[in-house]
Amino acid sequence: MVESFLYTPKTVTSAAPHARSYVDMKRIMTYVVIATIPCILFGLYNTGLQVNTAIGHCASGWRAAMVKFFGIGFNPANPLGNMLHGLLYFLPIYITTLVIGGIWEVIFATVRGHEVNEGFLVTSMLYALIVPVSIPLWQVALGISFGVVIGKEVFGGTGKNFLNPALTGRAFLYFAYPAYMSGDSIWTPVDGFSGATALAVSASAGFDQLAANGVTWMNAFVGTIQGSFGETSTLACMIGLGFLLMTKIAIGRLVAGCLVGMIGFSLLLNAVGSDSNPMFAMPWYWHLVTGGFAFGLGFMVTEPVSASHTNMGRYIYGALIGFMVGR
Repeated sequence: MVESFLYTPKTVTSAAPHARSYVDMKRIMTYVVIATIPCILFGLYNTGLQVNTAIGHCASGWRAAMVKFFGIGFNPANPLGNMLHGLLYFLPIYITTLVIGGIWEVIFATVRGHEVNEGFLVTSMLYALIVPVSIPLWQVALGISFGVVIGKEVFGGTGKNFLNPALTGRAFLYFAYPAYMSGDSIWTPVDGFSGATALAVSASAGFDQLAANGVTWMNAFVGTIQGSFGETSTLACMIGLGFLLMTKIAIGRLVAGCLVGMIGFSLLLNAVGSDSNPMFAMPWYWHLVTGGFAFGLGFMVTEPVSASHTNMGRYIYGALIGFMVGR
C-alpha cells in the first residue's frame, strides 16, 4: 500500500484491447487523501480551539502534560498551539484506525493471495475524520473493524463493495453505542464540559436560537463550532471537493443532484411548516453548514464505487441523498 502510494506500480496493461489512462487506483486514492488535507488541518485547529476554550489552564492528564512539556500553552488565541493540542487527540485515533484496519486488510489480502490495496488509505482517513474526538480508542478499533470487514471485505474488497466502509463503521458505532456518539458532552473531550452542536440546538430550539448559543452562519461555514473532527468546516470541505472536481475524481452530477435534493426538500419543508418540529423552518443554507452535510457532499456522495454509474442515475442517487439529509 505504501509502495503503491509513493511509487509508480510495476504492473501495466499489456494485452489489447485496452485504453491508456494516467488515472489509476493509486492516483485516485492519492488525490482523495490530498483533498482531505484542508479538513485535517482545520480539524486540528478547531479541536485544539474547543479544548483550550473549555479548559483554559485547568487541564489534566497525559495530553495536558505533553502540552506543558512542549510549551504549547492553553491559549485559544494561539493558532499553532491549538493545532498542536488538537494533534494530540487526532493521532491516537488515526494510529488506532491504521493499525487495526491494516491488520484486517492484511488478513484478507493474505487469504485471497492479493496485495494490500491502497484504498484503505482513504478509508482510514475518512473514518478518523467523522468520529467524535472524545471517542474511546477501543470503539475506534471496533468501528473500523466492522467497516472494513462487513462494509467491504465480505463483498470482495475494494471496488466490489456497495457500502462505504468508513460510513459503515461510523453507522455501526452510532447504533451500537449511541451514548458515545451523540449528545452534548461528547464533542469536546473535557470532563464536565457540555456543548451542543449547531444541529442539536436547531433540532431542539430552532435555528434562530443559534446566535444565542454563540453560533453564526459564518462560524458554521468556517467551522469553529462543535462537531466531529473533520466535518465542522464547510469551507475546508468545499476546498477538498473543488480539488476532486478539478482533477475529475469527483463527478459533478452527483454533487449537483445532492444539492438540488437538499435545497428542494428544505424549501418544501419551509413552505409546509410545523408547530412541533423546529427543523421545518431551517433554511437550506443552514443545512449546508450544519451537521456533516458538507463533508458527506465532498467525500461520501462522490465515492465512485458505491455511487451510481449512469449519468441519470447519478442525478437521482445524489438527489435521494440530499432529500434524506435535508429532511
